[in-house]
Amino acid sequence: MELYSITDHDDLLYIDVRRNHRMDKITAIKKQLVKKATNFTTGGFRPTNSNTESWIGRVYLYKEDEEIPTDNNGKLMIPLFQVCLESLPYVPASLQDTKVLTIFASADIPMDLVTNGDNWLIREYKMNDVLVVKDLVNKASFVKPFPLKSQLIEEDYPVWDGGGIPAEIESELLEMEESGEITDYFDYVEINEGHKIGGYPNFIQSGIDFGEGYEFLIQIASDEKANLEIVDSGNMYFAKNSQTGDWKLYCDFY
Repeated sequence: MELYSITDHDDLLYIDVRRNHRMDKITAIKKQLVKKATNFTTGGFRPTNSNTESWIGRVYLYKEDEEIPTDNNGKLMIPLFQVCLESLPYVPASLQDTKVLTIFASADIPMDLVTNGDNWLIREYKMNDVLVVKDLVNKASFVKPFPLKSQLIEEDYPVWDGGGIPAEIESELLEMEESGEITDYFDYVEINEGHKIGGYPNFIQSGIDFGEGYEFLIQIASDEKANLEIVDSGNMYFAKNSQTGDWKLYCDFY
């Protein structure tokens, strides 16, 4: 049995109150930042080749008149990603009317913030679009095809530098760190890497603004299993304009 003086008891009570207050503030901040997402794991199961299966390194759903697109030099692009949204545990609100997304990219991956069609292409199919299965292959592709398994991410948070933390929350977190109320932002949040739809972009370098009206929606990461190396362990980020429906791509890496 431990004995405390009244002063010791008051000190302990004060510390406990401060700790609870600090956690209340952290919880409130997390509620403002948190987003859901769907994460993808590469392979590890037998593919079904169905019209609701997502893939890396393979695209087989097309409109009747579509083929593998060509890049700015007239070469076939690499079939990079096929995402069937109907079977996903979470889909962002801005993609609720979308059935399938297919993504193609040139072997010369664009390094700047570029619009759809500039050495890459995303095709977005709505619920009423009629798609057919085509076994089209780019023999020059270095990406190994694998089906993707989806998992729900209940909590995804932004990275610190330009990842999507509002300025006022960033200032509050800095004040809490400087006063010793908290240790480090990353000690309190989960940052989900890899392939995903929704959530936040996991910028490797300082984050960017995709432009007015654009919302980050998709991340494709370097994938050793699929033999996809985006420059140097990098990521590709895709953002859509909710008003115009236009898409942009940005890459960064180590």
